[in-house]
Amino acid sequence: MLNPIYSKNFILILVMTITIFISACGTNPVTKKREFQIVSESQEISIGKQNYGPTRQSQGGDYILDPELTAYVQSIGNKLAAVSDRQLPYEYAIINDSTPNAWAMPGGKIAFNRGLLYELNNEAELAAVMGHEMVHAAARHGAKGMERGLFLQGAMIAVGIGAQNTDYSKLIVGGAQVGAQLVTSKYGRDAESESDLYGMQYMKKAGYDPSAAVNLQETFVRLSADRKSNFIDGLFASHPPSPERVAANKVTLAQIGAGGDLGKEVYAQKVSKLKSTQAAYKAYDEAVKALAAKDVAKASLLAKQAIAGEPREARFQELLGDIALTQKKPEEALAFYDKAIKMQPDYFKPHIQSGIALFNMGKKAEAEPFLKRANELLPTAPSHALLGQIAEDRGETELALQHYQVAADSNSEIGKEAATRGVRLDLPRNPAKYLQAGVQADNAGNLFAVVQNSTPIAIGLVQVRVVKHDAKTGRAITQSTPLMMRGGIASGQRNQVATGQKISTPQEVQLYQVLVEYAEVMK
Repeated sequence: MLNPIYSKNFILILVMTITIFISACGTNPVTKKREFQIVSESQEISIGKQNYGPTRQSQGGDYILDPELTAYVQSIGNKLAAVSDRQLPYEYAIINDSTPNAWAMPGGKIAFNRGLLYELNNEAELAAVMGHEMVHAAARHGAKGMERGLFLQGAMIAVGIGAQNTDYSKLIVGGAQVGAQLVTSKYGRDAESESDLYGMQYMKKAGYDPSAAVNLQETFVRLSADRKSNFIDGLFASHPPSPERVAANKVTLAQIGAGGDLGKEVYAQKVSKLKSTQAAYKAYDEAVKALAAKDVAKASLLAKQAIAGEPREARFQELLGDIALTQKKPEEALAFYDKAIKMQPDYFKPHIQSGIALFNMGKKAEAEPFLKRANELLPTAPSHALLGQIAEDRGETELALQHYQVAADSNSEIGKEAATRGVRLDLPRNPAKYLQAGVQADNAGNLFAVVQNSTPIAIGLVQVRVVKHDAKTGRAITQSTPLMMRGGIASGQRNQVATGQKISTPQEVQLYQVLVEYAEVMK
């Protein structure tokens, strides 16, 4: 039988648990099912708003050369939003990337890659993809994932700094990492099925022929079977097609009925400008691969072909800048980056590359505004690491440490170097923050102060003081004179110094504390 006090406590905890569970329950706006909800609608909207811009930046920035096409995509989204089960501040953007992909964030933020628009055949197919993504947002699929903790674990891995690195999504630091995780994580089978089902219903209500969704899924299954499609790295990575999904969509089609607008002619007209420059973007993509393979001549030739096909594209000018930077021609690179910035001021990459070029030229004051602007658009480890060095050179220690700490969050080589710089800068001021210390007795009872160096840098001279505490009160009763530990401590190693004190029993070790008062960073 439970003790009455424990029984009351158990009942209180049980009541509190039930209360929390009930308060966190809600009705899904799409499925109408009761579900556990921790992320509120206002939080969903805030998450989407905060991460929509940086995530688009990390994936190539917005495609801005055909405003009419963007307006067209937005108009289709608005038609579907008007019949959706949930009213959110929906937004739609076209990302300047050739990989066929689309994604949705919590709060109704949706994006299509330029590459996906090449592959679709009519407006109804675009509506099928749009409706599917809209349901992901409306049915809280992203929010559910966050509630399961899928998107808030670990840090993005950064991969270096320089002209040949075009995958800046892996360099994101800070809060913008959440957005990158949101759009690259796979949805579960149930979420995909719900998005197919309700997305087709939205299509029908908006006047589109839902059979386009079935046809599109059948095409996706065929493309995924040969494993050669460029969809593999895009849409299929987070939305894997399957015969089961096709079969389920056919059942849905039988229930709601075929018929409606396909919009083949209007779609062909709206994407005609985009498709007319497809060869230019293909040349650009090949040029990027060539530069990564260090074939500068091929990259230059292809970049010029891309510019001839679409002279208004800022990405192509950036590529020429990257090529020049690879050839150690920073002045030439800066001219190309300047052209890119004038063509599209609100894309981060030419800003960060300009900052890198100027920094490497020793023009750190000129580099600073470019790096700051890049961070405003997309915070990255390279920008923060270089801004940290600039601040350190000016003697602005606290600001430098802030930048180094953010850069270190990337868990990359850049991050490791920034972390090392931060430790080197801060350790002399706060040695106890970085060095672990304690006492250890030998077999004869002689006490030694031991210091462990877990930092990535070597330590030189260390000064410690040993404090003894009263066994009953825990108060400090005596302290030694400063003890100098000489010989240095390598990274991951320890050193010790005799205290001149002895103990009678092993338990007495617990009464002693070692304070690290001073440490020098080894030059």
